[in-house]
Amino acid sequence: MFTYTVSVTTGNQKFAGTIDYVYLTLVGTEGRSDRTLLDKSFFDRFARGAVVSIDVSVKETLGDILLVKLEKEKFLFNDQWYCRCISVKTPSGYQIEFPCYRWIANNQEVVLRDGKAQLPQDEKISLLKEHRRMELESRQQLFRWKEWHPGFPMNIDADSSNELPLDIQFEVDKSVDFDLNFLTAIENLGLNKLMSLFQSSWTDIADFGTIFVNIKNHVSEYVMQNWNKDFMFGYQFLNGSNPTMIRKCMKLPDKFAVTQEMVKGSLDKGLTLQEELKAGNIYIADYAILEGVHANATDPNTQQYLAAPFCLLYKNSQNKIVPIAIQLSRQTTAGEGNTVFLPSDNQYDWMLAKMWVKSSDFNVHQLVTHILRTHLTSEVFAIAMYRQLAAVHPVYKLLIPHVRFTVAINTAGREKLICESGLFDKANSTGGIAIVEVIQKAMKNLTYKSMCFPEAMKARGVEDLPNYYYRDDGMMVWEAVKSFVADVVKIYYGSDEKVQEDKEIQAFVEDVCLSGMKNGPKSCEFPDSLKTQDQLVEFLTVVIFTASAQHAAVNFGQYDWYAWVPNSPSTMRKPPPAQKGQVDMKYIMESLPDRGRSCWHLGAVWALSRFQDQELFLGDYPDKYFTEQPVMEAIETFRKKLAEVTSIIKSRNENMKLPYWYLSPDKIPNSVAI
Repeated sequence: MFTYTVSVTTGNQKFAGTIDYVYLTLVGTEGRSDRTLLDKSFFDRFARGAVVSIDVSVKETLGDILLVKLEKEKFLFNDQWYCRCISVKTPSGYQIEFPCYRWIANNQEVVLRDGKAQLPQDEKISLLKEHRRMELESRQQLFRWKEWHPGFPMNIDADSSNELPLDIQFEVDKSVDFDLNFLTAIENLGLNKLMSLFQSSWTDIADFGTIFVNIKNHVSEYVMQNWNKDFMFGYQFLNGSNPTMIRKCMKLPDKFAVTQEMVKGSLDKGLTLQEELKAGNIYIADYAILEGVHANATDPNTQQYLAAPFCLLYKNSQNKIVPIAIQLSRQTTAGEGNTVFLPSDNQYDWMLAKMWVKSSDFNVHQLVTHILRTHLTSEVFAIAMYRQLAAVHPVYKLLIPHVRFTVAINTAGREKLICESGLFDKANSTGGIAIVEVIQKAMKNLTYKSMCFPEAMKARGVEDLPNYYYRDDGMMVWEAVKSFVADVVKIYYGSDEKVQEDKEIQAFVEDVCLSGMKNGPKSCEFPDSLKTQDQLVEFLTVVIFTASAQHAAVNFGQYDWYAWVPNSPSTMRKPPPAQKGQVDMKYIMESLPDRGRSCWHLGAVWALSRFQDQELFLGDYPDKYFTEQPVMEAIETFRKKLAEVTSIIKSRNENMKLPYWYLSPDKIPNSVAI
């Protein structure tokens, strides 16, 4: 007789255990074991965190163990079981690890391969080739593409969270209910009484302090005290929640009616506007994407407005970025009806002009920078990964921690947040049809290269902007991720030819381009194939960086920068002023969000800025999909580099009035999960 000792580990999640019948079969090169029932003499055999060990005896050696088959059958009621991993000790004493990390439902069969990663072209055993083929065919049936709206990236074919494949649903302790989260936020922030005055305007800017009662946040309080100062307005283009809009301006747009005479009082280096443009000291934030977009009209009792402003910014002699000209309209004929607001205007004109820019910035941030360029693109990467990469593929093992809960959070968002009459409509001027219009327009400018962080910095001409911590920290994290990806790629791909021969990786990239992003082969902004190891490294770096660092940079600062409503109004209830000298404080207060919308806004940014319980941060991989020592060493090297980046950022932040921590690796979750 030959005895194989099998250890089965149950996960630690809530309700991970089961009292169902679990059967196991070992499949080797020379035979297979009998279907063996894992001993169920005690109800806690498969309790959370439990390890069940059994001996499987066979008359003849099974040879090399290729597969472990698990089958679960109902005992009393519908039950799910989370199997972490299985370990098999052969009669010779050799230990083989079979990663699972999956939920197994009733009457379900799961077949596992050992943890050694394998490229498809390196498969030599017909049984394993067939298993790989069947696995992908099964996944392609589960992970189907669907178009939620024309012009959007494709998403998972599921109308509700409970329709998702079991393995990508939220676990019980991480379920997301946006309604409940926002109501909890409103309760925690003490906003309940104000909600009853839903459509009542505030009487003065200071009244917004009413909703600051329960805030204990250094950045938000600093914003409240300094929000109307030009230096604070400019600083947020660098290190606020939307640090992606600012770009160097070498030539003024045709519809921007600003002149030298208008701004000469703001230029403190003795140069003309043209000379400052040539010197590279002029920057611009252009919200052209909002031109022609229909403002939220879901509330018949409140008219809301949008503008598509230009904001000209200047790097002054103190190396601060400050606004020097704002234009809220863009008529067809340059200069005709295009009023340019200036710092020298009366305080109400200039205050309201800046509010309009910040309101536009808030709405572009939410729909484009945040939802489209992190959430929706990460879902495309996730679905293509599940459809085209077998679980044994090294890139699947590399990416799976970075797609955790992404499809689930997006499905919940489509179900409750950005759907018709969803929570997004309650406070934002880009609610309703505007959601679709803005994302459709943004998709036309979504390029692969714009998602490569160094390329994006270069394209916007911001490489030499002072005090741009988003850029500086982002570059450090990008390089750390890229180095880690390169280390893993080198382990499995010994040449460029290996990349070209990998049918699964080529199918993955093609599925992203042609299906997920809906780019035709002649106009595909994303690569539809990869030729070299370097191209593969860059592509995988984009996937990981987008899901982790980029999302962290544009998500977790929302409460810091948006809690003080006048600093970033989510909507405007009066049209933008067309002329100067017609604005007073009453007009401003009637323009800003009313009490109810302010409360919904604050509750939303509070809820969206929370880290989740048991959050997994960048480089934290408790699930051991990889078992090879070289990859273990690469992961450890990655963690050390991330720790170095964290230390550099922490040291810098100690001397700053406003510390920038959004790209500190110890505060970057692995995936888009909120």
